[in-house]
Amino acid sequence: MKIVIIKYNAGNIESVNNALIRLGVSAEITGDHKKIRTADKVIFPGVGEASTTMAYLKKEGLDLLIPELKQPVLGICLGLQLMCSHSEENDTPCLGIFEEKVKRFIPELGMEFVTKVPHMGWNNITNLKSDIFDPSLEGQYVYFVHSYYAAVGEHTAAIGNYINLFSAALHKDNFYATQFHPEKSGPVGARILENFLKL
Repeated sequence: MKIVIIKYNAGNIESVNNALIRLGVSAEITGDHKKIRTADKVIFPGVGEASTTMAYLKKEGLDLLIPELKQPVLGICLGLQLMCSHSEENDTPCLGIFEEKVKRFIPELGMEFVTKVPHMGWNNITNLKSDIFDPSLEGQYVYFVHSYYAAVGEHTAAIGNYINLFSAALHKDNFYATQFHPEKSGPVGARILENFLKL
C-alpha cells in the first residue's frame, strides 16, 4: 500500500509521519502531483495560517489537485479547515470540498479566562458517523489545538464541544478530516489512523 503525506508549507508533517511509523507503516512525504494521484491513501495534515497556506497551495497547483483525488484522503487540523468552503482567518476562500464554513472561537462575555482561545488540550468526541470511527470510540478523548473551527453541518462526522458545538470531524465521499490531531491522541488516535488505512 502506497501512502503519501502531502508536503506543503504547514507544520506537523513529521509528527504524522512518526505516528505512521509507530503503526509499522511507511509513507512518502511529497508535493509531486503524480505521486499524490497514484497513492492508495493520501494524508493532508497541517498546522498554520489559512491564507498563506492557500496561497502556497495555489502556487503549487495543489488547490486544483486535492479536490480531484479519488482515493481516501484524510485532512488533519488545518487540513480540515482548508478542505472547507471558506475560513474567517484573513477572509480566505478554501478548497470547497466540504460546504461547511470555518469560524473563529469567540468566548462568551466574561468567560474569557475560563474558555481561552486557542482551544488546546483533550476533549471528547461524540455523534460519530464515519467509517474511520468505530462504536468503541464514541465519547473518547482526543487532542486539539485550534482557534478556528468548522461549523456543524451536513458533513459533520463527529462533534466536539468547546464554547460551542463544532465539527470535530468531517466526511464526504472519499474525503475525511479531523480537527483534532490523531497523531497526538494516543491509542484512540492510532485506532482512527488504522481505520483510515484500512479503508
